Amino acid sequence: MNTISPAVSLTPAAAFPAGTAKWTVSQVEALYQLPLMDLLFRAQQVHREHFDPNAVQRSALISIKTGGCPEDCNYCSQSARYKSTEREALMQIEDVLSAAREAKAKGATRFCMGAAWRGPKEKELEVVTQMIREVKSLGMETCVTLGMLKDGQADKLKDAGLDYYNHNLDTDSEYYDKVITTHKHSDRIDTIAQVRQAGIKVCSGGILGLGESRRNRAAMVAQLANLNPPPESVPINNLVAIPGTPLAATEKVDSFEFVRTIAAARITMPTSFVRLSAGREAMSDEMQAMCFFAGANSIFYCDKLLTTSNAGTSRDLELFDKLGLRPI
Repeated sequence: MNTISPAVSLTPAAAFPAGTAKWTVSQVEALYQLPLMDLLFRAQQVHREHFDPNAVQRSALISIKTGGCPEDCNYCSQSARYKSTEREALMQIEDVLSAAREAKAKGATRFCMGAAWRGPKEKELEVVTQMIREVKSLGMETCVTLGMLKDGQADKLKDAGLDYYNHNLDTDSEYYDKVITTHKHSDRIDTIAQVRQAGIKVCSGGILGLGESRRNRAAMVAQLANLNPPPESVPINNLVAIPGTPLAATEKVDSFEFVRTIAAARITMPTSFVRLSAGREAMSDEMQAMCFFAGANSIFYCDKLLTTSNAGTSRDLELFDKLGLRPI
């Protein structure tokens, strides 16, 4: 058994049984402080206990309604406050279905749909539920991110057959108001609770590079891990700095710090899919390989995310071949 600190010692599995204990921020921060090789070894042990280490889930993402969001998230090009993205109307159902067919043909198994809303209105939700039904009919898993939900809306999404609802915590609760002021961290938790109550799986993660400290990163990981149960899918994003947004000039996170976060997420959430998400386009093959070794086992497999470029399916196929990875 390796000792992390005089006060904290974890087994090789380094995980608490669900519902029996909670991760403290200090325990997660202690993981970050391990020598990198020890941390990666521990994360790989956990990963192999719960997953095929050479299999990676591939999800496609599309923006079904772009721009014009009233929120003030300092990292987001879709906020109407920063005028970084033109506002567009909600996509037509057939156009969404066409994109889903193309994604499936390329090998994606989950289709994620995002809308730039504070929360959906009832008429908008009716259209989205039809999109969900149509995509489900193709045999794909479905995920949506629509902002904060009102009472009863999660049930309607469940009735449509929705598999996952994405609602990222983004960052540590104590740092949250440095990034977003138009809603609270607790509002995010409330929507996640509604999604859980409706019987929908949760996709929730965070963003690195918002100006946060390592302590904030550790706290964010702990807050995700301590959700009961933890999210089934945990996207870890590396900020793509968008010109015109308040965080456009923020210093980039060190690559090894990003890998450490992937490992911490894997260790603290052993049965969750950890997704190597936004910012992957700028990562080298070597960095991505380290992230996979640290426990990432999901990617966005498409040429574009909501408003930014992605690594691209051709590059991903080449990388999978180099690393001997298989799609799930």
